[in-house]
Amino acid sequence: MGLDIRVDAQSSSTLLSEIARYKAFGTETRIEWVDGIPYFINEFWTSKQRQANRIHEISYRACFKPQLPAFFIERLSSPEEIVYDPFMGRGTTPIEAALRGRVPFGNDSNPLSRALTEPRINPPSLVDIEKRLSDIPWTSFKDVKNENLLVFYHPSTLAQIEGLRTWLIERDAAGRMDQVDRWIRMVAINRLTGHSSGFFSVYTLPPNQAVSVERQKRINKKRQQSPPFRDVPSLILKKSRRLLADTHPYAKRALFLARQSDDTPEIPDASVALTVTSPPFLDVVNYEADNWLRCWFIGVDPKDVSIAQHRNIREWERFVRRTLAELARVTRPGGHVAFEVGEVRNGTVLLERNVLLAAAGLPFRPLGVLVNEQEFTKTSNCWGIANNSRGTNSNRIVLLRREV
Repeated sequence: MGLDIRVDAQSSSTLLSEIARYKAFGTETRIEWVDGIPYFINEFWTSKQRQANRIHEISYRACFKPQLPAFFIERLSSPEEIVYDPFMGRGTTPIEAALRGRVPFGNDSNPLSRALTEPRINPPSLVDIEKRLSDIPWTSFKDVKNENLLVFYHPSTLAQIEGLRTWLIERDAAGRMDQVDRWIRMVAINRLTGHSSGFFSVYTLPPNQAVSVERQKRINKKRQQSPPFRDVPSLILKKSRRLLADTHPYAKRALFLARQSDDTPEIPDASVALTVTSPPFLDVVNYEADNWLRCWFIGVDPKDVSIAQHRNIREWERFVRRTLAELARVTRPGGHVAFEVGEVRNGTVLLERNVLLAAAGLPFRPLGVLVNEQEFTKTSNCWGIANNSRGTNSNRIVLLRREV
């Protein structure tokens, strides 16, 4: 690809030495070099290590596990420093940053992301949540307006959902929405559809996406099912108890934006110590189609949300370069960017190469690529990991250091 960027052996030498010697899960790191870039191949965080803080248990399509940002936050930032994610999705990076005493900054072009993330920083108490739920006039929510949604919900459940939606939107428009309201909205978003009795809906696809009405009709027919009644306030309180069961993430300062990743003027120059992020991967995930029901609930038309979807690799590379140029502005000298690109199209497209090309000429020094091996991987060749399933199956993280 014409890429020949040499790594400064002295840059972040402590981190690189630790990665090279890393064997917390029983295997030693392998190092392979391509065009002057070291690939560090190991199990740095494991699929066995699933029990993160329960506050993370909010589903979102194509999100990474909390152990990924935790690995870099602990090694490349200090308490009270800013940790940022320009594609925060469900908010894994900023929430993990707050749990570890850092200042959480996050951005996503979809306002749904902020609605999912912000309430879990400095969350309300269960007492306040329960009281607010009791204040909502549930018994007055009787009418159903969107009859097409009855393929997902019992009529009485849909009446509660629509009533809660209107109640929250009106409070927001009146400037009365507080952290308790935002929490209730966040939990409701997460409970809209799923595959168990803990969700508002009849059985449907996993909770990180919503199928179309027509698709749900086919699911109902195939399974010979009809939506049972689910009590919305009871399920919100039940999920709240679980989310708040562990240590809560608190932050004296936080910033959440709903902007394009290359245009974040609210973030001061040279203020961010570490960015841990994962951008949209070409056209792998249709965020608009997946989130149509969630966006409806918060009063957002997903067609009005500009989410990057690139079928062409060169267009995606230019998009990444614009993002990296903005990250170069906001990252302090000596700060780092951990840019996760996973594996797409069965390992035939290695996006880390395009990230490195996009970074060329910007004030970043590439330190290497971490390839986190997964247990279910049949072969662990870092140039094209093969496995049994389609989609993103390995973490591949380009590590960059902001030049001084």
